[in-house]
Amino acid sequence: MKTLQLALYCIPALLAGCATPDHHASHGPVADAVIAQQQALLEQNTSGKGFGPQSPRDLESATGTNGRIFSAAPASTSMNLCNIHFHKNAEHKGGEFTKYAGNGDGLGNQTGFVYTGRLSADELRPVGRPICPSAHGGLASGETIEIHYVYSSAQVKPGSTLAACLSESIMNPQLRVETQVAVLVNDNAAQDFGKLAGHSLRDGYHQALNIPSDTGIPIQYAGSTTGPGYNEKGSPLQVSWSVRPKVVKVDIATVGTWCQGNDFKEDHAHGVRNLVSQPDLLSRIQ
Repeated sequence: MKTLQLALYCIPALLAGCATPDHHASHGPVADAVIAQQQALLEQNTSGKGFGPQSPRDLESATGTNGRIFSAAPASTSMNLCNIHFHKNAEHKGGEFTKYAGNGDGLGNQTGFVYTGRLSADELRPVGRPICPSAHGGLASGETIEIHYVYSSAQVKPGSTLAACLSESIMNPQLRVETQVAVLVNDNAAQDFGKLAGHSLRDGYHQALNIPSDTGIPIQYAGSTTGPGYNEKGSPLQVSWSVRPKVVKVDIATVGTWCQGNDFKEDHAHGVRNLVSQPDLLSRIQ
């Protein structure tokens, strides 16, 4: 029992990514050399150790030579939704989110990729109140988020953190992440985030009810969990990814409302893992 309890305690930390030590702390963007060092450490810490393919990645490049093969998770309609959260800026690069936000602080903040389209002056108007504030800042009109709808093959229900994706009955469930990138606008005619995050039982499975169906054919590939805690080491968790290439506009006020109270106890945006570019850490996109 102690072994099981320890496993239940530790695996969620692996899913979420452990915090990177604050040795890159800075008041501005870190130098390219810091990101290059992180990439070198990732290569060093994974070389020859059998890690599977990693995420996030450039979706417009199918290249990948990682030889670790795992079966794709079932369709999300045959799995249970276990968590919804989002990252500030897109972790993935591709489609309508290919502009680099910059190196950020080296800890996953103010980096990633942003929407490349144009927004009107009205859409960019400040909302005049904090939106999902955190120690690293909140959200503002015109900013990009990457929404992760996480599904598990285990018999679980939606809950707080990725620990909700595990159960004592199945410690190695298959995981799928349905992904939608959004741009935040000051427009009450845009999508309501509360609706996008709506969920319920459907045909016996917990499901997200309103994942957009008009944002392009999802790009599917084999990868891993993400988060800046894995900037310098490999993630050991296997994930089937499904990333939509087009961006949806979301009313920023509704994101703020959702952060004030939801079933997942999410109240701020998560950080971004560096884009993984080493071919030996990537699967080939079919």
